[in-house]
Amino acid sequence: MVTTVNCPTCEAKVVWREENKFRPFCSERCKQIDLGAWAEEKYVIPGAMPVEDQDPELN
Repeated sequence: MVTTVNCPTCEAKVVWREENKFRPFCSERCKQIDLGAWAEEKYVIPGAMPVEDQDPELN
């Protein structure tokens, strides 16, 4: 049985095989578009905001 997924960028059908070096993307172009979106901070991973260490002597 062949597994197919949708490309996260363009929604094209992608066959999930080891030969497909761009999986889950359909092409290097779609892979680069996704990488650029991460670099431009268009995607975020939800989580708690970091708590900054505060020096008690400064307060």
